[in-house]
Amino acid sequence: MSKLTDYADLTRFNRPIGSLLLMWPTLWALWLAADGWPEWHLVLIFVLGVFSMRSAGCVINDYADRKVDGHVDRTKNRPLPSGRVTEKEALIVFAGLVLLSFVLVLFTDLRTIALSFAGLFLAALYPFMKRYTHLPQVFLGLAFSWAIPMAYSAQGGNLLDTQLWMLFVANLFWTVAYDTYYAMTDRPDDLKIGVKSTAILFGQYDLFIIIVLQGLTLSLLTWIGVTSDLSWPYFFGLVVSVFWFFQQYQQAKDRERQACFRSFLDNNRVGYTVFIGLVLSYII
Repeated sequence: MSKLTDYADLTRFNRPIGSLLLMWPTLWALWLAADGWPEWHLVLIFVLGVFSMRSAGCVINDYADRKVDGHVDRTKNRPLPSGRVTEKEALIVFAGLVLLSFVLVLFTDLRTIALSFAGLFLAALYPFMKRYTHLPQVFLGLAFSWAIPMAYSAQGGNLLDTQLWMLFVANLFWTVAYDTYYAMTDRPDDLKIGVKSTAILFGQYDLFIIIVLQGLTLSLLTWIGVTSDLSWPYFFGLVVSVFWFFQQYQQAKDRERQACFRSFLDNNRVGYTVFIGLVLSYII
């Protein structure tokens, strides 16, 4: 049982916030691509795929950070730096989760299967970017947004659809914003060990840039709603999201670590608020 607990810690099955933040925009894409009535087997495939690939990403991230996590207060007790899971075990778990994800995508079509390889590349690339660039959050945004073209493809949508790529960019902006909050919690430790992030790059302008990114996210989502003739519940959801974003800023304005982490977690509210509004806009 203790080993299962270690694997749960390694894959973050016991902390699903990352999976939820990946799942909501994937569901937005499925509903938009299907004009509100996605095929339910695709919903199941993508929800399961989101959880398996996010967990795979967590494993490869911990593997990439296994030499530095021990020097960061928040991560020093993770399974790899603490020795509760070996490097070999981590790679086996990663391979198993990737295989599960690939089996799931086999139930879609050839075009979506081809897109999944690019998604795997982005997921595997992201953990190593913090060593070479101050923009690892952008690479995370690309990885988290890649499920959007996959969802459109599986639903039979046009990959050149402007709506698709507007949603892709909106989610990219949103991801960089909330992961900057996350990076702000580790900024003092990252500066000591030489790990890069947008929190370090933005410096004293971190909160201002987060607000700008959130504003761009909502602007693009509004554009999608207008051009898709979505009804009032969708736009009401965007208005509520403005409140959630303002609450995040108020919470993190002193840049206290735990407050920044709570602001990161609170983005789950944004995800499900937009989704509920989107679903209701097709029903009401």
